[in-house]
Amino acid sequence: MSRSAVALSLLLALESVPAWAREPAPRTGTAKTSRGMKKKPTASKATGKTKLPGTGASKRKRKPTAAEAAQAPSDAPLSSSLPMPPPPTPRAVEPQQEQASSTLEGSPSGADERPWAQGISKADQDASLALFGEGNVLLKESIFVRAVEKYRQALARWDHPAIHYNLALALMNLDQPVEVHEHLVAALRFGPAPLEKEKYEYARNYKTLVEKQLARVDITCATPGATVTLDGQTLFVAPGRYEALVRPGAHSIVATMAGYVPSDQSRTLLPGETTTLDLKLFTSDDLIRYKRRWSAAMPWLVMGAGVAVAGGSTFLHLQSRDHFRAFESGITQCGGCVPPAAVADERSQGNLMQTGAIAGYAVGGAVIVTGAVLAVLNQPKPYRIEPGQEAAAVQVTPLLGAGSGGAVATFRF
Repeated sequence: MSRSAVALSLLLALESVPAWAREPAPRTGTAKTSRGMKKKPTASKATGKTKLPGTGASKRKRKPTAAEAAQAPSDAPLSSSLPMPPPPTPRAVEPQQEQASSTLEGSPSGADERPWAQGISKADQDASLALFGEGNVLLKESIFVRAVEKYRQALARWDHPAIHYNLALALMNLDQPVEVHEHLVAALRFGPAPLEKEKYEYARNYKTLVEKQLARVDITCATPGATVTLDGQTLFVAPGRYEALVRPGAHSIVATMAGYVPSDQSRTLLPGETTTLDLKLFTSDDLIRYKRRWSAAMPWLVMGAGVAVAGGSTFLHLQSRDHFRAFESGITQCGGCVPPAAVADERSQGNLMQTGAIAGYAVGGAVIVTGAVLAVLNQPKPYRIEPGQEAAAVQVTPLLGAGSGGAVATFRF
């Protein structure tokens, strides 16, 4: 009875112990030292697991290769004149062999799929790829001037969009926004295929930002043989047209030609705006204008008024003569008597009209002389205008609408 009770109690005790506690504990090996002392087991041995290569918390970090380092984003700051776009800073195109095979390497069999590789020999591709890799290393190390040199040498061997893209990144740090835009346009010409989609979007964002910070000029000249310059650099020989982006600020735009007066259209260009200029050349005679003090008709109007006054005075003079004749006739009829009132009035009217005629002659003569003096003083005088100068003008445009109306006046000066 006592044995069965003991067995039952042991069975109940085993059932109350958790399952994990009933499993046998792993063996922990021990090792004796040269002095006969036991060494504490290691963690790997304590767990009974074998450590795999390349795993575990104590794994030593492998130093990246130069090819992998080029994949990391460049920490070189961009030029302060060009703010960063919303996406993160783009990375330089990786010079790894597997990356180069999709961007810089072109084979004859894939020429149709990679138009940027058409006509480029394998030797030029390899040489360009080597220079491209050297430029990427220099770009990562922020040695931008030497990186630009390497990229230009690579472009001389192979005009590849990815090289233009990295060259634009280097030029951003050298404050060359105009060249940056040129190379971004070249990088985008074949679409995202040679750049990868991510870098293609970065290039588009950068291009938009650069265009907003530069000024655009549209210069034309139709005078054959004229030389058009911008800040002393020749743009074209007319007839021609030049349209491009330039730095904002003051610029000198001049058209010159032998026998013509230079046309200088220097002005300050604003960022994000387009300035259209049509340069015209003129000879010295073309720039001569004539100006009068007053209207050409005014002296003649004054003399005409004087003649009118003198003509009125002549009429009064004739009327006064008739009155005097009537007075004399009345005196003769009465035989030298005292003239009656009617006869006396004829003399009085004659005297009045004669006085008025004399005054009119004086005033009319003075007015005629004044008009003659004005005609002399109003002779046209020559003066020279600047090329492109226009006289002030006002253009009025009527505005008509439903139930309303108005006008817009445009002033040009």
